[in-house]
Amino acid sequence: MSESTILLVEVGALLLGLGLLSRFADRIGVSPIPFYLVAGLAFGDGGILPLSGGTEFFEIGSEIGVILLLLMLGLEYTASELVTSLTKSRTAGLVDALFNALPGALFALVLGWGPVAAVALAGITWISSSGVIAKVLRDLKRLGNRETPTILSILVLEDLAMAFYLPVLSALVLGAGIAAGATALVVAVLVVLVILYVALRHGRLISAIFAPNHPESLLLGVLGLTMLVAGLAQQVNVSAAVGAFLVGIALSGRVAHNAQPLLSPLRDLFAAVFFVFFGLATNPADILEVLLPASILAVITMVTKTFTGYRAAASAGLGIPARWRTGLTLTPRGEFSIVIAGLAVGAGVEPRLAPLATAYVLITVVCGPLLARLPEAGWFRNALRRQTARAGTAPVPPIS
Repeated sequence: MSESTILLVEVGALLLGLGLLSRFADRIGVSPIPFYLVAGLAFGDGGILPLSGGTEFFEIGSEIGVILLLLMLGLEYTASELVTSLTKSRTAGLVDALFNALPGALFALVLGWGPVAAVALAGITWISSSGVIAKVLRDLKRLGNRETPTILSILVLEDLAMAFYLPVLSALVLGAGIAAGATALVVAVLVVLVILYVALRHGRLISAIFAPNHPESLLLGVLGLTMLVAGLAQQVNVSAAVGAFLVGIALSGRVAHNAQPLLSPLRDLFAAVFFVFFGLATNPADILEVLLPASILAVITMVTKTFTGYRAAASAGLGIPARWRTGLTLTPRGEFSIVIAGLAVGAGVEPRLAPLATAYVLITVVCGPLLARLPEAGWFRNALRRQTARAGTAPVPPIS
């Protein structure tokens, strides 16, 4: 077969398989992310049937996937929402960063991977998966719960922090040094502040260049602007992902609202490609070597994330059951962890970081939704009732 034929057959067969895996994941009520990663492991180097012609497609598609993930994330927030979350939940955000980034950094240093890998692993263990958590909240019908605004505030702060974290990590993994990292941070802060100011004061002017009721032109225009800004951001080492995120924030009103359903199918397609490519680039045999450290790190950081979520809910005045639901719901890590690991490994920081991140995400994405369901279990509710009685707060409703 010709090279183009092999490409079409491999890509078509793998995308068909991903579609079936996604359907299966939806049937059993879990995120498809672990299935995509496993599919990549199965067809990458060291897998059961390595691809011969489709790797380049998945590599380019993975870059588009990161950009679309961050664009859609930005479209979900307005500049005013970011400012409000930053004002109301800054203490919870700082505690979240301290207790969840520090274990990753210390773990890398203990393993002897060096300071740059420590910065990367800190980000991997810090940021929760917005996509997985949103799905968990929908599946458990908790979108209207009292703790949901607290959960969303923490996620917003983490997402906003990535706008500052990714440029610094980019400078460090490229070997630019501390001075360049500090410069990248200053540039990132200035860019984010300018974008937030423009979005707050002149967001309508930016959105006015698009026709919200013309799907074709809206899709092409928003996608084109995002790619353009992402490329310019990457050129000045601010990170293409951050550029895409800021474009999403800058767009507002009907443009942002109407663009989301148009871009969602593209996001889902290329996000799947992104996770598959990360699996393709990881040798399954390498995962076995880091499975124990990844498991230990996952247990530690699921505990610390539960603690920080519990504390944030307590600070918001929520009862004990809501505090546990908040903490346990925040435990999954996903897309950002893979983005960070891919950035670091692509620059040759530490080859074992990729398999460790893969195993770590697999563990937390599988365990996280199960932990989020714990407050619904009878034995857990009974334990909460006893804890509530000792604390003298409102009682936990009996099991129906």
